[in-house]
Amino acid sequence: MTFDWSFFWSNLLTPRGPFLQGLALTIIISIAAMVLALIIGLVIALMRRSAFLPFRMFASFYIWLIRGTPLLVQLVLIYTGFAAAGIFRFSDIDLPGLLIKAAVQAAIVGLVINESAYISEIVRSGLDSVPPGQSEAAMTLGMTGASAMRWVIVPQALRIMVPPLGNSFNGLMKSTSILSVIGVSEMFLVTQSISAATFRTFEIFAVVAIYYLVLTTVWTVIQAWIEGRLNRMVGIDATPSVVGRLFGGRAAGPVLNPADAK
Repeated sequence: MTFDWSFFWSNLLTPRGPFLQGLALTIIISIAAMVLALIIGLVIALMRRSAFLPFRMFASFYIWLIRGTPLLVQLVLIYTGFAAAGIFRFSDIDLPGLLIKAAVQAAIVGLVINESAYISEIVRSGLDSVPPGQSEAAMTLGMTGASAMRWVIVPQALRIMVPPLGNSFNGLMKSTSILSVIGVSEMFLVTQSISAATFRTFEIFAVVAIYYLVLTTVWTVIQAWIEGRLNRMVGIDATPSVVGRLFGGRAAGPVLNPADAK
């Protein structure tokens, strides 16, 4: 069997309606899951740092459980297992002009639960990287613990947390391909359907691979812009090199005056 170039270029440059719908659903699920996972991950991280022992125990158990089990198993348990056990069953939500299918709800919940465990550790390590003296200095100026966290600790930790958080979102977008196992019509499941109908497996999966690559590349550019903006906010004249990230070139760094090196 030869490679059908006309089929490849046709689906790459002028994809069909179902494929575009799957692409849109992939993006929507990724963004919704990441936003919710950031919120829950922050809460879990603060619980892990809490002086209240039950909070720390719950956060530690949550992270241990979620990080120790595969996302695929979690998705099947949430969508199929809970329903089979009579614990909970997702149902379609019909809003004005919008139908949120049960499988999509379960997909977002599963991704949020899984991703929040990893994000909580990123947030915790970022907060721990700020020297304790910063918080103590803020308290001596009359700030409360919450104010010190908001205005002193988090802004400093954010610059450290953005790169791993960006990588997490990158991985989350690719993990949406697993959602096909519970029947979510995202990009990968639509591709499987096209493959079964046309028997052009290599061509159509080459197309979907390129689309995933485009999504992650666009996010890499956005992430580099965010990091550069945060660097400038703290007075660091360094902008992450997008070319360097994509092709292994040397990252941009601060320019030093030769006289300063003496």
